[in-house]
Amino acid sequence: MNTKLVELELADVESIFTDKTKRKKVVENSFLHGLQKRHFILFQILPLVVTLIALPLMPYLPFGEFELSLFVLFWLITGLGVSSGYHRLFTHRSYKTHNAVQIILAIGGAMAGQGGVISWAALHRRHHELSDKPGDPHSPNLHGSGWRDRIRGLVHSHVTWMYKHEYPSVVHYVPDLIKNKNLIGVDRYYYLWVSLGLVLPTLLGGLYHWSLAGALAGFLWGGVFRILWVGHTIWSINSFLHCFGSSRFETEEHSHNFGAIALLTFGESWHNNHHAFPGSASFGLEWYRLDPGYWFIQLLEVFHLAWDVKVPTKERIQARAINS
Repeated sequence: MNTKLVELELADVESIFTDKTKRKKVVENSFLHGLQKRHFILFQILPLVVTLIALPLMPYLPFGEFELSLFVLFWLITGLGVSSGYHRLFTHRSYKTHNAVQIILAIGGAMAGQGGVISWAALHRRHHELSDKPGDPHSPNLHGSGWRDRIRGLVHSHVTWMYKHEYPSVVHYVPDLIKNKNLIGVDRYYYLWVSLGLVLPTLLGGLYHWSLAGALAGFLWGGVFRILWVGHTIWSINSFLHCFGSSRFETEEHSHNFGAIALLTFGESWHNNHHAFPGSASFGLEWYRLDPGYWFIQLLEVFHLAWDVKVPTKERIQARAINS
């Protein structure tokens, strides 16, 4: 979804940077909307359709520890790529790491099928700028106060906003990222990385069972089902957690925490904490609040692969807390 968009904008980067009055925060045209619709069909609609078609076949396909392992492995690769990479590293710059680790995280995030890192970060920075206000790409709270309006808002924020939306200008929102040649290089091959996330589990399943049925099982569990699961768990942060849950901090939008799904979302469900301290690498903020995305960053730090990891002090946290 991002390669042509980035290339179009980068064509005029130098002239735009020399004249700030030319900068636009969002871009809208039929070409961009066409790319958005194609991406929506490929990575939001098609996995669901394939899943529904595959359900009657499941009794005839291999299923066991290997298939579950494939699902978990690629869930971890892509989920950490999105949470620790796309979100905490590239969007919020909450820690620093080596170029090689950046590339690995960017590829892992791309394999999730949620868009390339440049577009993802630009969209998320715009979300923080205008959270639950007009211009927020995926707020559930801008559609009215009636129960039908609330449902419509949830559906919009969870999935349908991706069908057609204003495209945040990468020049305005992510000037730091478009200067990173490694990220631009990864973004250019976005569809290759998504395909790799489907091909690898297919090959592993076929080799393990030495059969086409095994390959199909690998494709479904490590590829299609995993894309569907990672997508909906991450999208639930945009939708449900801007409507339901608890709020530890007073913020300008309607973000909430929901610890029950912290493990499933790599710690992203500490969403109110995140909006209170968007630059923090830790979303849980305390050791006893489960936050696998932060645990992974700490693991990188142990091996000297991450540094300048930003976490607010206890004093700052207590000062911001509602019941402090």
